[in-house]
Parts: sequence; structure tokens; C-alpha cells
Amino acid sequence: MTWLPDDFVHPQHVEIPGGGGHRLRPISGADAPLDYPAVMGSRERLWSTFGPAWGWPPATMSYEANLADLERHAAEIEAHQSFNYTVESPDRAALRGCVYIDPPEKQGADAEISWWVVDEEAGGPLERALDAFVPRWITRDWPFRAPRFIGRDLSWEDWLGLPDHA
Repeated sequence: MTWLPDDFVHPQHVEIPGGGGHRLRPISGADAPLDYPAVMGSRERLWSTFGPAWGWPPATMSYEANLADLERHAAEIEAHQSFNYTVESPDRAALRGCVYIDPPEKQGADAEISWWVVDEEAGGPLERALDAFVPRWITRDWPFRAPRFIGRDLSWEDWLGLPDHA
């Protein structure tokens, strides 16, 4: 299976049911002023989740490095190579997390999806809303037959132990 059908159009703005007005939208470099403090303010918890797999976010990540990451993500979205959606606050003045939709790195899935929220939202209503919504959204609006939800239906440790995708 190819990553995505040629005629696939990715969603632009997605309200998160039960998310108190939060919504998802594709991230861009313009989000750096909101993304950098969100990431670095939750860096230790994010590192404990994503560090072993992605080496992210490093303790020394600069604003400029974060901006470059966001610009790379935006280019990948434009090329339909992978997708990073920001979790926007209801007033659109804060970034509260991200959702990643990536081609599979490991065997057994046709997409790998993960997400995070800032420390203040961890374990709260927004994270619970994302946990309920993202799998339904992926099944409903994306063309995958076997998505894998890393950190949810499979631990990151177990994911790292899977054979790499050919």
C-alpha cells in the first residue's frame, strides 16, 4: 500500500469533541512562539515518552531549532509525507499539544499515530478527549486500514522492539 492515495485531502481544522473548544490544525513555522514554550515547559515528560524513539525534545533545543522542526513538519504536510497537527486552545492563543500521523517505521501497520499534551493538561479532560477522539478520527477521516496508536494500543518500548518497516 502506498502511504496515501493521490487524491487524499487532509483535514484542515478539526474540533475535538468534548475538548472544551480545542481544535486540531496543521502546524506551521508561525506556531513557533506558542510551540517552543509548550514543548520546553513539558520537556522532561515529553522526553520520557519520545526521547528513546525520537531523541526529542533535547534539553538544549533552541528556539531556532524548534522553528526549523516546525518548518520541516509544514513542508512534510504540504508534500503529504507526514502530518503534525497542533492542539489549539479555544482562544487560539496557546498550543496545548500535538498529534502526529506518520508513515510506518515498524512492520505491521500502515500508519503510526501518537499525541501529547502539555503538562497542565496531562491526565485531564483535554487529554481524555484526545484519547477518545483521535482513534475515531483516524478511522473515519483517514484512508488507513491498520493504523497503530503508539503509546496507546502499544507502548513505546514495545514499538521500539518491533522489526523495522522494509
